[in-house]
Amino acid sequence: MKGKLAFVLGAGVGYVLGTRAGRAQFEKIKGWASDAWHDPRVQSRVDDLESTAAQFAKDQGVALKDKAVDAVKSAVSRSGDDEPATPAPSAQGAPAPTTPVSPPPAG
Repeated sequence: MKGKLAFVLGAGVGYVLGTRAGRAQFEKIKGWASDAWHDPRVQSRVDDLESTAAQFAKDQGVALKDKAVDAVKSAVSRSGDDEPATPAPSAQGAPAPTTPVSPPPAG
């Protein structure tokens, strides 16, 4: 089914871009799309959606930051509890480093 759809879409694009009649039709469609995009009602709706999206991002950004900080703190505290008493040797036979790596300060 996807192959048939891709073929039909490709044939349509080829027609529109490859023939004079198709090019004229493309220019007509492009003009309609431009007129619709520049319509004040459409632009008003676009502006409303942009401001709504910006406010949502601001509101959720703080919550996501807090969740990420909590997850990192939780992971760091768990990794300190799960370490074995003696370090396991690495692949080359040298002991593994025992100094824990601290995350950068939150903020």
